[in-house]
Amino acid sequence: MAEQAVDTEGEPTAPRKRQPPSATPASSASGRPAEARADRSPEDRPHRSPEDPVPSSDTPPRQRSAAGRADARDGGVWSGATRAVLFAAAATVGRGFAGRRRELLSLRADIERAGLDTLAGRKAARSRVLLIAGRPGWGRTALAEELARRLADDYPDGVLSARLTTSAGDPVPTERTARELLGRLGVTAPPGADEDDLSEALRTALDGKRVLLLLDDVAGAGQVDALLPDEPDCLVVAVSRGPLTGVPDVRPCTVGGLDVSAAVGLLAQYTGPTRITCDPVAAQSLVEECAGQPAALVLVGGWLAARPQASVADALARLRELPPDDGDLDHGARPLIRAFRLAYAALPSAAARMLRLLVLAPGGSTDAQTASALAGCSVADGEAALEGFAAYGMLRPRGPGDYQVPGCLDPLLRERLAAEERPAEVELARARMLERAVRQLHACRLAAEPAGSPGRKKLAGMPKPLRFSSSVQAAQWLEARLPTLIEAARLAVQTGELDTLARRLVAALTHALTAHRGAEGAAVELYGLHELVLDVARRRDLPVERAAALLNLGDLDGGAGRVDQALARYKSALEAARASGDPYTTGRALESIGGMYQELEDWHRAADWYGRALELRLSRRDLSAAARMYARLGTVHGYGGQWGEALRDWRAAAAACRRAGDRPGYARALSGAAGAQERTGRPRDALRTWTEAAAAARTCGDTGLHADLAHHAADAMDRLGGDPAVARSLRRTARKRATEGAEDTRPTPRSGEGNPADLRNQ
Repeated sequence: MAEQAVDTEGEPTAPRKRQPPSATPASSASGRPAEARADRSPEDRPHRSPEDPVPSSDTPPRQRSAAGRADARDGGVWSGATRAVLFAAAATVGRGFAGRRRELLSLRADIERAGLDTLAGRKAARSRVLLIAGRPGWGRTALAEELARRLADDYPDGVLSARLTTSAGDPVPTERTARELLGRLGVTAPPGADEDDLSEALRTALDGKRVLLLLDDVAGAGQVDALLPDEPDCLVVAVSRGPLTGVPDVRPCTVGGLDVSAAVGLLAQYTGPTRITCDPVAAQSLVEECAGQPAALVLVGGWLAARPQASVADALARLRELPPDDGDLDHGARPLIRAFRLAYAALPSAAARMLRLLVLAPGGSTDAQTASALAGCSVADGEAALEGFAAYGMLRPRGPGDYQVPGCLDPLLRERLAAEERPAEVELARARMLERAVRQLHACRLAAEPAGSPGRKKLAGMPKPLRFSSSVQAAQWLEARLPTLIEAARLAVQTGELDTLARRLVAALTHALTAHRGAEGAAVELYGLHELVLDVARRRDLPVERAAALLNLGDLDGGAGRVDQALARYKSALEAARASGDPYTTGRALESIGGMYQELEDWHRAADWYGRALELRLSRRDLSAAARMYARLGTVHGYGGQWGEALRDWRAAAAACRRAGDRPGYARALSGAAGAQERTGRPRDALRTWTEAAAAARTCGDTGLHADLAHHAADAMDRLGGDPAVARSLRRTARKRATEGAEDTRPTPRSGEGNPADLRNQ
């Protein structure tokens, strides 16, 4: 049922009056018109004082419902007064780095200190590794980023960063990380390459460079060892919870709480200096209550930033009044858990629901579209909510309109999600998010079509939040959101609850990538997407989709030079196609197997498999496909020295093309027959057939083909003793057609390129 969810930004089923950006679905259900409520000034709207209770998951249902209606009357997930304060805080509050002077000096000293190889009189074989160890929420990532910022000038070839643990806590495969880093270095690795090949390619790309490699959330020493450059001039900064046993000569730095002055400075970035100056003792006590943990201080600072009338002593009292909880038993996590409980309980019910649903976003990365789809609200309300969460310190801004759920808050929000949301509601929210992504990708693909095309007209009829103004804007959006979209597809396939939506998302992403990049430019991403389709097809026992995915993967393996692996894919696809009884995929698999044997120069087996494909095409009276098979048989028979068989095949191909009305194919088949006649010692027949091929090419409208065949026919005239005047005429024609073809050449739109992914699985 969740897969039939309605996208709130989709096309409405009936005309309705457009609501202002601050209106929500809840507000439209109230008695007064939305326009009248939106026109009220902030002073006329009811708002809570800093000490008023706010609805949360701990509030009784009746009070929470009444408070939720009050929030809805004010518009959006924030009340009128809170909305203004939060946006002012988000615009003015500083986000500078605080403290850690001792740790930074220690890390810089470790860089200069001699390593074990140097002390032993040997040249360093690998890069220096600095380890910043600590629990999430204690500022380990911020310290690593600040160190990288200060060292950026010392590494002119750039700073590369990668996160090695997903938001759900699973280690990121090394091949995925290596490919991501290679892409940032401008190196394109072949699709489907394994971990060892990609790791070696990364080391090769880093040879002779001075690069700082920042590896965040390292799950184990094996991840670092696989990515460690062999270039001593590079530097690796790893962030992990514990030691990296197995990595030689690693220099650890354990982070703890901030010192009092730095912690108070971090708090002042959210509260402003006035409240700190008025009560420095309370500020110091608040720092001690939070154990100097940066994440806890940020949450308390966000709570104070949203309440300009509250003092630091008020925050300290609220924090101490929190009842005991099971999380208090873990002394290392206690400050963050209590600060989170304080900040979360202060959120309006609608905002709290949206916040806990944000952990469903792939990789914890979200924007206004994702937030609105998860919560079932408008895009404007989603954008306002994200800005408010950033002011609260609950989201980390990554760029314009792009936010990240902090890793330390992810498990806490997941606990709230499991406790306060029914599984059906969670599945429905995830379905809305996937459906929104499918619609965005559909609009992205349509934007790649030429202006005035039917696709552009269809794009103009889509809702405004989904439209793209140009192909360039759509391509930029696709590149920016591509990691998140691929992660969404991967998670959808992994959960296995929304397989239909997962397949639609993969298909939409495949089409959008092919439209903007072309099949070759998107080969790396397409390989992973086809593997996802294969996983779903195997789980759901869909033989046609399984065969199509295997065929696509075989094409990419063959293009990357892995012929043996491609051959195995094609044979597995043939088994699946025969099990499904689908003639299209069966013929495609037979033809592909023959092509792989042709690549291996096994002419006998190639002819055998092409012959099987030909029988299937003839049984279905598919003239075009039969002509193609005859031509391929003529080619492999010629390579095998069986020129008599090749001549019969080329003649049959010419006859099939003539019956099918394929003039270019007819001309090519005649040229193949002429070449076979030359090899069989029939020069007069070969001259006549070459002349017929040039004449057929002249009438097919393909200037390039006409020039090519005229040139070959002229060469044949010279070889076989034909009329020199005819040979000169053919060469003049070839030069003329070649010039015309160069003048008529125009760049073709990418949307018209052949797409090998457009098979039955789409």
